[in-house]
Parts: sequence; C-alpha cells; structure tokens
Amino acid sequence: MNLRNTQIRWLWLSIVVILIDLGTKYIASTTLTYAKPVKMLAFFNLTLLHNFGAAFSFLSNADTMWQLVLFSTIAIVVSIIILIWLIKLTKDKNIIACALALILGGALGNLYDRMIHGYVVDFLDFHINNYHWPAFNIADSAICIGAGILIVMSFKKSDRV
Repeated sequence: MNLRNTQIRWLWLSIVVILIDLGTKYIASTTLTYAKPVKMLAFFNLTLLHNFGAAFSFLSNADTMWQLVLFSTIAIVVSIIILIWLIKLTKDKNIIACALALILGGALGNLYDRMIHGYVVDFLDFHINNYHWPAFNIADSAICIGAGILIVMSFKKSDRV
C-alpha cells in the first residue's frame, strides 16, 4: 500500500494535540494547587483535578486498577482502529481525517496520563453560579471536537468529506 495516497499525513495534528495537551497538563500540575480554583473569568476557573474515571469523571469512585486497565485498553484499541482508518481513508477525505486525528491525539494524551500517573489531569473548569461542568483538559476537547465533526459529517451526502 502506498501511504502517500492515504490520510496518514494528518498524524501531525495528533502530535500537536498531544504536545499541547501534555504541556498544559504539566503547567497545571506544577502551578496549581489541587482542587483550589483560580478564577479566570466569571464562568471559568483553572482547577487542578485528577480523574480516575472516564469522561466527565464517570466511574471515578470505582476500583482504580480495573479502570486503568479497561480505559487504557479502550484507548489503545481505538487508537489502532483510527490509525487503520486513516491509512485506508482516501486522500480526498480531509475533514474526516482531521476529525480522526483530533480524536487520536486526545486519546493518546489521556492514555499517557493513565499509564504514567494512573489518572487523567483535568484543569478546565466552566461553571454557572454553583453548577460546574465536570473539569476537563485539551485532550478531552480534541476528542469532543473530532467526534462532533464525525457526527456532523455523517449527515452529509457528499463523497468529498
């Protein structure tokens, strides 16, 4: 297979997501005090939190060892599927390739945290009054944006997505 005719070239975006994600997590971990919000805007704080669960702290109170294995395995399997998808994706499918690269970068950024720390570093805290959206990070944002693009594109009838 000639990789020049695939979308593997979009891996640069995955690498950028990973670098920004890990860089911002490092800055948050070294400059913020755990669970002590730093007010940035009326609706936004920087708050260092450790997420032992899945997205939005789902299952965060369950036994951490099986979660680590389960969520790491899911991230690895999804990453492999995305890599294969990018390799098989034709050169004209740029929007789908971009979405997949965002998801891959986010998955690998959070996988790194799970494998190194046993938890995912979260620090972006949006809120309205006392209602706080679960804290998240750049990797989570990239995954959501990529998934959103895939959902929107699934409604398109064009072959050129």
